[in-house]
Amino acid sequence: MQIHILTLFPQMFSSLLGSSIFKRAIDRGLVEINIRNIRDHTHDKHHTVDDSPYGGGAGMVLKPEPIFEAVEAVKAGISGSHVDNAVPVILLTPQGRLFSQQIALELSKYSHLILICGHYEGIDERVSEQLATDEVSIGDYVLSGGELAAMVVAEAIIRLVPGVLGSEDSALNDSYATGLLEYPQYTRPPVFRGWAVPEVLLSGNHAQIARWQREQAIIRTLERRPDLLDKANLNPEERQLAGKTRQ
Repeated sequence: MQIHILTLFPQMFSSLLGSSIFKRAIDRGLVEINIRNIRDHTHDKHHTVDDSPYGGGAGMVLKPEPIFEAVEAVKAGISGSHVDNAVPVILLTPQGRLFSQQIALELSKYSHLILICGHYEGIDERVSEQLATDEVSIGDYVLSGGELAAMVVAEAIIRLVPGVLGSEDSALNDSYATGLLEYPQYTRPPVFRGWAVPEVLLSGNHAQIARWQREQAIIRTLERRPDLLDKANLNPEERQLAGKTRQ
């Protein structure tokens, strides 16, 4: 998989790509992250990427020309005649659809992704209307730019790429992957400052452990994110458990 990130601040990604899951995925040849400076696609001596908005208003707006040219340059470097229609071009904006594990799974199926990091007051609307195939927001708040959002989206996606995580089960059991929050996790020592690990986890009975984990995931979701239960895939017994816990 190749993720192409278009940004005004490529230096923000240096430490990210050289550490943790990004570095492992890149070193294993499973993922390639290409950072492209939008300013490289300007044609004036000042490398101007923004201008004041038509109609007035505070702040500056990113111009469409360098963004269009940056995307076109990325596509030109990707082999295949179907590139124009096959590569998602995602604009990171507070106005986009709310990012989720399901969207991450959807995007992880593509071989190429283009992420556009907005900045300043906004981006010329023609980028959204004519260039972007999708708009994504990581939450109901505003950041100075899309770089941090791009990092969040990229990590959520690449950890779903087969081989990136040490265990394929890791991604399957994550919070939201099953529609529920993840069950509580414990490790050694079995007793710490008088707080013991639940006995069932030490029993060696895998069926009981799996049942406990599922029940705890339901209970935790009910306590912390009850809204998720309405969409979770629960059997009648689990629905009954959720109902009793809710009372």
